[in-house]
Amino acid sequence: MKRSGSADLPLHYGYVPQWLYERMSKLGLAVFEVILADYGKNEIIRRMSDPFWFQSLGAVMGMDWHSSGVTTSVMGALKRAINPNSKELGIYIAGGKGKFSKETPNELLKIAHLTGLNGNELVKASKLSAKVDNTAIQDSYQLYTHNFILNDEGSWTVVQQGMSGKDKTARRYHWHSENLKSFVDKPHSGICGKNQGIILDLTAKSAVENRKGIIEISHEPPEKIMKEVSLILPAHHDVQASDVNLKRLGAILSMTREMQPENFEDLLLLKGVGPRTMQSLALVSEVIHGAPSRFQDPARFSFAHGGKDGHPFPVPTKIYDETLDILRTGIERSKLGNSDKMQAFKKLHEINVKLEENFTPDFDIQEVIEEERNNSWRYGGKTVFGDAKPPGNRKPDGGIQLSLF
Repeated sequence: MKRSGSADLPLHYGYVPQWLYERMSKLGLAVFEVILADYGKNEIIRRMSDPFWFQSLGAVMGMDWHSSGVTTSVMGALKRAINPNSKELGIYIAGGKGKFSKETPNELLKIAHLTGLNGNELVKASKLSAKVDNTAIQDSYQLYTHNFILNDEGSWTVVQQGMSGKDKTARRYHWHSENLKSFVDKPHSGICGKNQGIILDLTAKSAVENRKGIIEISHEPPEKIMKEVSLILPAHHDVQASDVNLKRLGAILSMTREMQPENFEDLLLLKGVGPRTMQSLALVSEVIHGAPSRFQDPARFSFAHGGKDGHPFPVPTKIYDETLDILRTGIERSKLGNSDKMQAFKKLHEINVKLEENFTPDFDIQEVIEEERNNSWRYGGKTVFGDAKPPGNRKPDGGIQLSLF
C-alpha cells in the first residue's frame, strides 16, 4: 500500500476571487459528503493522500489545473467548508499556509479533546512529517504550507508544500498514516520530481547508519529508488492534447453532447439537465466514483468548470451553480432516505466508463476549447480579469491573459 506521494508544480502567485472561492467551498463539501456516504471516512483520507486525485479535485473546482495555487486554495476552501460540519462528517482539517501552519498543534489538541484521539501523537505526526520534508530531505524545497487532515477514527493524511527559489517551482508532499511504520526510515514510498542531483536524505534506507551518527550522506539519484507514483506538471498554462486522455474526455463529450439524457433509462431523474451541465456532472461524478487509475491526467477535469485564469476557458458560473444545486438536492434527499438522484449521478460515471470501451477519439481538443470560450458568456463565464465576452467582443487571442499564481 502506498503511504505518500508528491507533485511538482509551476510556482504561481495571485489570488482566488471571492465568487470562485465560495463555489469551491460548496463543491468541496458536496464531494466529501457523497464520498463519505458511499465509501466511508477512511476513503476521504486515502483520496487526499493521492497527488493525482488531489490535483483532479482542484481542477474540477475551477482552479488552474497545474499550478501551485491549487494546494493552498483547495485546502483553504475545504477547511472553511468542512470544519463547521466536522462533528457530523467526522472529518477535521488543521493547519494552512504561513502563520496558520504554526497553529496546527493547537488545533490538533482541540480536535483530540473532541474526538478522544491521542492529541500528543497527532501533534508528533504533524511535526515529524514537516521536519522530514523540510530538513531530513534537503532537496532545495522549503515548506510554506502544512495541512493535517484526519477523521475521528484516527486515520490522517498530511498535504504540505515547499518552494524552490532556484527554479521557481513548488513541490507538494502527501503523507498517509496507513501502514506508516516509521517517520525516519523510508516514510515515503518515493519522492519523485526533477532530479536535483546529489541530495541529503536522512530518511533513506541506505542511511540507517547515518541516522545513528553520520552527519551527511551522499544519496543515490532519486529516480533509482522511485517506486511511488508522482505528479510532475508542465510549465505551460494552457491545456494541450498531450495533457489529456483524449479517449476519456471524448467519451464524456460524446455522451453529454450527442446522446441526450432521455436516451438513458437510468438517468431519467436528471431529465431536463442540459448537455453542458451534464458534462460537468459527469466529471464531478468521476472525481467521486472513479478508480485511482483514472486521475493520471488532472487537466481533463478542468473541462468541468474551466479555470480562474481562463484556461482552458472561463469558469461557467451558471453551470457551476446548477451542478451545485443538483448535488445538494441529491444529498439532502439521500439523507431523507431517497437516494434515486444520487444513484443516477453515480450512473453517469458508470455509463461513461462503458462508453469508453469502444470509443475512438477523432476530435481536435483546441476546437472544443474554442467552442467553450465562444459560449462562455452564455454560462456566466468569469475569470480573474472579469466577465467573459461574446465572440465579437473578444480580443483576437480570446481575451485570455496569463497571470502568476
